[in-house]
Amino acid sequence: MRRAPTVLAQPICALGVASPALASAAQFDATGMGVAWAIPFIGLLLSIALLPLLAPHFWHRFYGSIAIAWALAMLLPLTAFYGAAAAFNIVIHSLVLEYFPFIIIIATLYTIAGGIFVRGNLHGSPALNTGLLAIGGALASVMGTTGAAMLLIRSVIRANDNRRFRVHTIVFFIFIVANAGGGLTPLGDPPLFLGFLKGISFFWTVQHMFLPVLLVVISLLAIYYAVDTFYYRQDTALGFRPDPTPDDPRLSIEGKFNFLLLGVVMATVLTSGVWRSGVEIEVLGNVIALESLLRDLCFLVVAAISLKLTPRAVRQANEFTWGPIKEVAKLFFGIFLTMAPVLLMLKAGEAGAFAPLARLVTDQNGLPIDAMYFWMTGVVSAFLDNAPTYLVYFNLAGGDPQQLMTTQARTLTAISAGAVFMGAMSYIGNAPNFMVKAIAEHSGIRMPSFFGFMVWSVVILVPLFSLLTWIFF
Repeated sequence: MRRAPTVLAQPICALGVASPALASAAQFDATGMGVAWAIPFIGLLLSIALLPLLAPHFWHRFYGSIAIAWALAMLLPLTAFYGAAAAFNIVIHSLVLEYFPFIIIIATLYTIAGGIFVRGNLHGSPALNTGLLAIGGALASVMGTTGAAMLLIRSVIRANDNRRFRVHTIVFFIFIVANAGGGLTPLGDPPLFLGFLKGISFFWTVQHMFLPVLLVVISLLAIYYAVDTFYYRQDTALGFRPDPTPDDPRLSIEGKFNFLLLGVVMATVLTSGVWRSGVEIEVLGNVIALESLLRDLCFLVVAAISLKLTPRAVRQANEFTWGPIKEVAKLFFGIFLTMAPVLLMLKAGEAGAFAPLARLVTDQNGLPIDAMYFWMTGVVSAFLDNAPTYLVYFNLAGGDPQQLMTTQARTLTAISAGAVFMGAMSYIGNAPNFMVKAIAEHSGIRMPSFFGFMVWSVVILVPLFSLLTWIFF
């Protein structure tokens, strides 16, 4: 343990998304890396997209092994070309500073939310479903997209358990609750929390993101209501399925003390972002701020308390299982490792293999093109973790928080909106997306494939984002 001589490496794993700052890997020179180093990452994405369709039994049995195989396809050449020390350094960084904090917060929120059960029979009409999505969207900016999604997804699934057509509801749940709703405050979505840690005012985010978030969320709620009304009429014509939920008009919440634990998680995240202990701990060559370590330990303690104090009957009624979190843990283990070279190349900016992406956001005079900042931040966020993507374009725009909040306010708004909103474009664009998908599938809902989900996102979101560009950027 040591006292930091200057500014600490900031604790930038917030609400479940990993740190983009490759602290111990910063010395690695990625300028000589070619785009071929992205092949293992692309291969893993294609495996997630295609194998559930082409070989479903093989995939569901061996998806963990497939993720590890693609990770090895990156690690072995990395070791051969750059040496074991460099490969070890990058891997340990990805695991210690990124993957483990990510899975700890995801598992903690999953455990806490699994201990909250709404007893009673909600009937999933278009009005009720739209109301639930609106509540989730509002909560997302208060307790984070991951927290709001984990809290409400099972209630939404149970409310629609007698509906034949349910997939669209889960898709819009991902759009609104797991992504767009979190754009209002730094607590809502990790990219905005990163900006907060970099010096962006809490209320600057509230002020400048308010209208974009309002437009996107209200538009999605209106579209969802129209779509759900159509499918509700289809359900009515075909006849609803027998309702497996006991018909009890009285609503009550069991496991309410878990709300207190959610409050502890939110307070811990915020505290870890504003408190600077001045103490660093070295773990296998990676420097971890004491506040980051205490944050993750607090999460583990809170999850253990939830498991210990929540009655087993509440979790059984909630159909709580560890299956979804195991699936997320295995797949994202491979994702975090295989995307490490991609992030390094992005971080290299115009000196790296992805230099064309850096050049697209400025005009001939070197001035920022705000619309391109919105779309480039968004497109990359759709397939990479949106938190490191935010930081890449934040730095490309100059990285000066005072300038970005004043003369370049529209540029920073474009970067923020792109990272938050377009995380909804794919299952892996934002932390809770894949978790919601896994919970829905474990509840018997046949979710769209990777590309099937993107058909929904392209058809619904791209026109909306084009309108957003025209109005704001």
